[in-house]
Amino acid sequence: MIGRIITSDACVAEGAAWLAAAEPRFARALGAVGPLPLRLRGDGFAALLDAIIGQQVSTQSARAIWARLDAAGLTDEEAVLTATEEGLRACGLSRQKIRYAQALAAARIDYAGLPLLTDAELSQTLTAVPGIGTWTAEIYAMFSLGRADVFAHGDLALQEAARRLFDMDDRPTETQMRQMAAAWSPWRSVAARILWAYYRVSTAKEGIR
Repeated sequence: MIGRIITSDACVAEGAAWLAAAEPRFARALGAVGPLPLRLRGDGFAALLDAIIGQQVSTQSARAIWARLDAAGLTDEEAVLTATEEGLRACGLSRQKIRYAQALAAARIDYAGLPLLTDAELSQTLTAVPGIGTWTAEIYAMFSLGRADVFAHGDLALQEAARRLFDMDDRPTETQMRQMAAAWSPWRSVAARILWAYYRVSTAKEGIR
């Protein structure tokens, strides 16, 4: 089962209302953060390349690297596959991310077929590519495919936001986060949006772009 697909702000608002009714702390968070962003973005090669670029760097750095790649015409599959290492490095990519970007281009993923896959099948397909881990697959499912019941359990910003909102002594582990998020189904993607927004207002930092 693929489940509900988020297509509009109304979908996000519906999920937020459900979560606020189910968990009072989400209602408190929503009072602090205001309307949630839709966060839907394009799909396909460029979306996954963007996710790879964003791994383990600040949102500001990721934006700058993407802008340089875009200006150089290096955001489509063929261009990345045939680009030189020097050209990609000049845009700010590390040697490891150059390898990941070119592995993604060489994988020739059937992007048109991805929306038809279950969450498990999608994750299996994407994580078979070097440089794409579970987090990247989850972000793609949430924001490129609009899936309403996906959560990035290993995301540090989500974990820290959960610690703050739920008054926990320590940041929850990925396993603990998975157990907590189970109660937020079928709107776990909206719960993630709430927590990222709460992270932003409680730390004055962006957890995701």
